[in-house]
Amino acid sequence: MEREWVIEESVVVAAPAEDVYAAVADPRRMREWSPEVFATWVMGRTIGVGTRFVGFNRLGWRVWFTTCRVTSAVPGEAFAFRVFSFGIPVALWGYRVEAVGGDGAGEPRTRLTEYWEDQRRDHRGAGFVSLLGRLFTGVPADRRAAVNREGMRATLGRIRAVLEQGRREKG
Repeated sequence: MEREWVIEESVVVAAPAEDVYAAVADPRRMREWSPEVFATWVMGRTIGVGTRFVGFNRLGWRVWFTTCRVTSAVPGEAFAFRVFSFGIPVALWGYRVEAVGGDGAGEPRTRLTEYWEDQRRDHRGAGFVSLLGRLFTGVPADRRAAVNREGMRATLGRIRAVLEQGRREKG
């Protein structure tokens, strides 16, 4: 099987686009959603393009961190960030938020798409970073897309569950 460099997963959430965007556009909430992220440290008070943060991750007994920089923050539409390891770009993660109308009862519905792009092939030192990635995470580079796809499905499912439960409790 050929290595995947770009993947994405989507889910429809019974919530307004603004609520969905707010859930994914705050890196401090990633630990609620992601099966890998257990903490984040945001540098600064506001989150927007250029904001830097550190993500602390875990798979089994393996723990590592990455530095990140927000590259897109369009309320109600898109949020993305670039991930670096030892100063070398490793990946681009992002979310697209799209209002898709209401259900039969007039409740708003939003398509949330999470995407990941492996950027290690484009930079000098990519082989070194791939080797370190395997040592720290236990995931070989050719399996990273599959592991991320599983994580995306879990992440999107958690976001949907929390947002829809919150709407049921309000209603």
